[in-house]
Amino acid sequence: MKRILFFIPNLSVGGAEKVLVNLVNNIDRKQFDITVQTLFPGGVNEQFLKEDIRYKACFKKTFKGNSQILKLFKPETLYKRFITEHFDIIISYLEGPTARIVAGCNDKDIKKICWIHCRFESPDTAKIGFRNIAEAKELYSRFDNIVCVSEWVKNYFCQTMDYYGDIEVLYNTNETEEVYQKSFEPVEDVIFDNDCLNLCSVGKIAPIKGFDRLARIHKKLLDDGIKNKIYILGEGYQRDEITSYLKANGLEGTFIFLGYHTNPYKYVSKCDLYVCSSISEGFSTAATEALIVGTPVCTVEVSGMKEMLGEHNEYGVVTDNNEEALYEGVKSLLKNPEQLAYYKKQAQIRGKYFSTENTVRAVEDMLNRV
Repeated sequence: MKRILFFIPNLSVGGAEKVLVNLVNNIDRKQFDITVQTLFPGGVNEQFLKEDIRYKACFKKTFKGNSQILKLFKPETLYKRFITEHFDIIISYLEGPTARIVAGCNDKDIKKICWIHCRFESPDTAKIGFRNIAEAKELYSRFDNIVCVSEWVKNYFCQTMDYYGDIEVLYNTNETEEVYQKSFEPVEDVIFDNDCLNLCSVGKIAPIKGFDRLARIHKKLLDDGIKNKIYILGEGYQRDEITSYLKANGLEGTFIFLGYHTNPYKYVSKCDLYVCSSISEGFSTAATEALIVGTPVCTVEVSGMKEMLGEHNEYGVVTDNNEEALYEGVKSLLKNPEQLAYYKKQAQIRGKYFSTENTVRAVEDMLNRV
C-alpha cells in the first residue's frame, strides 16, 4: 500500500480545495493510505473529509504576511520542519507556497508531484509563492510529475516555465452522484419566477470571477426587454462594490446574492442557464457541476471550457472573454428557447463524462505508475 500526502495551503472555499476533498474521499483505500495536510486550519471544506482520511495543519491559525515570511527560509528547511513523516508520494495540490515546500524534499525514494490549477500566463503569475521566477523554474523542475487540470493550463505552464519534464492533464473530481441527488432537494428561500428566465453563477465574489460585468450584462438584457433574474451563490469582498452598482441602477430585486451554500446544486438545477463570467479559471468546478445537474452553460473562454463544452460549442456556448461577447452569447440563448432546450439535453449528456469513477481512476493510474 502506498502512503500518499496531499499538501495544500488550506481547505477554505474554493474550487481546488473542494475537488481535493472529492478526490481523496474516493481514492481506493486498499491501494493508498491518504493524509491531507494544510498550512493553515479552519477551512470550510475540512468538514467534508471522510473520517478515515488523516488530516493535520502546520500552524494553529493563519497569520498576516505568511507568504512573505515563508520565502525567507529555504525550501529544504521548510520541508524538514513541516513534513515529519515518511510518504511514498508527496503531492502539492496547488502551485505556489506548498509547491515550494514539497520541492525541498531531497529523498530520492519519495516521488514528488505538483498539481497546477492556474494559468501561468506570465512570469509574475508563475512566481507567486516563490522568491523569483528563476527559483520557481528551478524548483518546479525537481518534481517527478506535473499534473495540470486542463490542456490550456498545461500549455501555459510549459511555455512560461520553459518546462520539458513529465507532465499530464487530469480532470478535477466531482462527487457526481451526490451532486445529482442533492440537486433535487427543495429550495425554500427562493421563489423562482415562471414569467422570466432565471440565470445563476457560483463562486467567490472577487474581481477574477467577473460578477461585476455579469451585473452590467444583466442590466443590458433588461434594457433589451429580456426579463431575467440572476442568482449568485458565494461570498467575497467585492459584494459591497457590486451591491452599490445594483442599488444605483435599481437592480437589487433581480440580481440577487444568495451567499455561500453547501448545496448550491439545488439552486443551479432549477435555473435556465449557468453563466461563467470569469476573467480566469483553472478548470471550472462550478461549470462542471452545472452540466452534471443538467443546466445549460454559457461561458467566456477561460481554461478548460472548450475541453468541457467542445471546440464547436457541442455541449454549451463559449464566447470570447469580454463583456460584449458574453452579453451577445447569453442574449442569443435567452431569445431562442429551442436552442436553450437543446443545450439542456447536451448538458445532461456531457455531465456523465466527468463521473467520479472516471476521474478518480485516472488519478489512481497515475499514482501507480509515477
